[in-house]
Amino acid sequence: MNDFLGIADLERGVLERLVESASRFRHDRSFRSGALAGARIGLFFEKPSTRTRVSSEIAAVDLGAHPVVLGQNEVGIGSREAVRDVARVLDRYLDLVAMRVFDHRVLVEMAEHADAPVVNLLSDIEHPCQAVADLQTIAEHCEIAGSVVAYVGDGNNVCHSLMLGVARLGGRMRVVSPPGFEPLDDLVAGGEGRITVTPDIEAVDGADVVYTDVWASMGQETEASERALAFAGYRVDEELFARAGPDAIFLHCLPAHRGEEVTDAVVDHPRSRVFDQAENRLHSMKAILLDLLG
Repeated sequence: MNDFLGIADLERGVLERLVESASRFRHDRSFRSGALAGARIGLFFEKPSTRTRVSSEIAAVDLGAHPVVLGQNEVGIGSREAVRDVARVLDRYLDLVAMRVFDHRVLVEMAEHADAPVVNLLSDIEHPCQAVADLQTIAEHCEIAGSVVAYVGDGNNVCHSLMLGVARLGGRMRVVSPPGFEPLDDLVAGGEGRITVTPDIEAVDGADVVYTDVWASMGQETEASERALAFAGYRVDEELFARAGPDAIFLHCLPAHRGEEVTDAVVDHPRSRVFDQAENRLHSMKAILLDLLG
C-alpha cells in the first residue's frame, strides 16, 4: 500500500494480508515489536476519538515509532492553512500521517501533496481502520468467505467500509436501512453483487453476524430526533438478534447509545464480541502501520 484511504482502494490480497497480520499481533504481543523504531507518525484529529486515538498511539509506540498528536485547533487545516501546504510541511517532518476528518476530500488532497503515506482514521465516506478490526473479529468467529453479515441501521462510513471488506473477502453483506438512509450506490456497486440493500428486517434471518452503529454520527446531532423516528423498528434487541443464526455474533464499532440502536441485553449478550472488536482496533492498526512503513 502507498496510502490507506479506503477499503474501496484495496485488492483482496492486501486486505487478507492485513487481517492475517492483525491476528498475529493479537496472539503474540511481541510480534514485530520495535519494527518501526525511529519512525515518526503524525496523528491528526478533527473529531473526538477514544478507540482510534488510543489504539493508534499505542500501536505506534509498540512498534517503536514516535507518535505526534495534532488537533484542528493547532493546525487549522483548510482554514488557517491550505490543505496542500499542511501536507507539504508535515511531509518534511513525518514518515506517515494518519487523519480523522469530517471531509474525505481532505484526505485525498493530503495524499496528492504528501510523499509520506496518508491513513484514513475516519472520514464522512469510509472508516477503513475500523473495517480491518471488524473483519479480524469476524474471521475469529467464522470463515468470511461464504458468511453472511447483516448490518442494521444507517448506511454510513462504517457501513461503507464494512460492506466492501466483507464483499472483497468473499462474504455476503445485507444492509438493512430505512428508506433514505441507504449506503452510497457507487460503493454498493463496488461489492460486485455481494452487497444487498433492503428496508426489510427479515434480511437478518440466518445471518452469521449482526452489526449496528449509532443512528446519528458526530456532526449529525441536530438530526437526532428526525433520525430516531426514521429508525424506529430498526433497534437491535433480543428478538431481532434471535432472527440471526444460532451461533451468530453481535458487533458494534462503539460508542453504543444503549437503548437506542441496541439494547443492553444485546451489547452484553454472551455472543456479543464488541469488546474483542474494540481490542482488535489496536492489533489491526499495528498491521496497517507495518504494511505501510515496514
